[in-house]
Amino acid sequence: MFKFKVYNSIAEEGIKELLDNGFQKNDDEPNAILLRSHKLDCKDMDNNLKCIARAGTGTNNIPVEEATKKGIVIFNTPGANSNAVKELVLCGMLLASRGIIEGSLFTKSLASSSSTSINDMMEKQKKQYKGNELKGKTLGIIGLGSVGSLLAQAAEVLGMKIIGYDPYISVDGAWMLPKEVEKADDIKYLLQNSDYVSLHIPLNKDTKHFISKETLKFFKKGIKLINLSRGDIVNNLDVINALNNQILSKFITDFPTKELIERVSKKNDVILLPHLGASTKEAEINCAITAAQQTKNFLLNGVIVNSVNFPKIKLGRTTEFRLVIIHKDEPGVIGNIAQAIASENLNIKDMINKSRNEIAITLIDLEDNVSQYLMDKINNIENIINSRVC
Repeated sequence: MFKFKVYNSIAEEGIKELLDNGFQKNDDEPNAILLRSHKLDCKDMDNNLKCIARAGTGTNNIPVEEATKKGIVIFNTPGANSNAVKELVLCGMLLASRGIIEGSLFTKSLASSSSTSINDMMEKQKKQYKGNELKGKTLGIIGLGSVGSLLAQAAEVLGMKIIGYDPYISVDGAWMLPKEVEKADDIKYLLQNSDYVSLHIPLNKDTKHFISKETLKFFKKGIKLINLSRGDIVNNLDVINALNNQILSKFITDFPTKELIERVSKKNDVILLPHLGASTKEAEINCAITAAQQTKNFLLNGVIVNSVNFPKIKLGRTTEFRLVIIHKDEPGVIGNIAQAIASENLNIKDMINKSRNEIAITLIDLEDNVSQYLMDKINNIENIINSRVC
């Protein structure tokens, strides 16, 4: 029986998925961890832990490198909260374009006025909140994964022109894009020709401060920037400077900081949201179920989908006995495993091996069960990290 531990508030639908499949919720020596934003420490990853499932997209709260060295598979759930983020981007564009927030605050200030004066004052003041429509404007989308692709579809329906930039776009992402999306060969072209720019890229050492004074100098004057991806993708001080110089007309972000909050108290060109991107009931349920299913499929069958540190791997079961072997991607490892199995007169019915960077996983279906002696023999092979039978 596999055990799992939960951090944060994981939707009950995800917990039920594991419990219904014979898993036990237990904090002691878990085989799997499910979490959202909890910052995991290396000491949380003992030898019993086989996988970590993040009910969300980013995994910067998980020590990925250390987990990989221990052969621990890390899952995330791209796509499970994409619609929620997409809808909030659309909301952000409207809030930045129509004077909605300013108009609402003005209306609240009329609480003590008479009905007649309210109508007069509204008619007199509403011209201050005149905005622009989205139709006919150009939206630049940086990052064409699940969120970026859904956003492109929605923006196209709204009558917007779309420019997309993603040098690492996947086949699945490309299939989701409307044919009307113009593909930018470089980031400068997108920034120079967009009225709105929305960021949908992961945070890593290459994307930290991706938007800074170095890129802001290419922005079309008066552009509106939306960041619902990760806070550190944007250098906020450089953005504030761009607002001062009217390079940007609005900045909408899901990641408030002290300097941005101070800006809001003085100007109305920044819209701050308290990390609401994936905060919908539907998104939380989708993420929880997806994380649970990934955990279940890996522990029961060795199947890996949506891992940030391991290759995708799938093998239909042909026997009752399956070896799941995690090892370094080094020459001779597969041969040594096969030799150890053959020495015990066991027949390999089917197998598959996949690698990613320096890590690899091998699934082997055997006609008979494996003895502890053989397991010890396999685990003693050079470059083997861990192995188990499922």
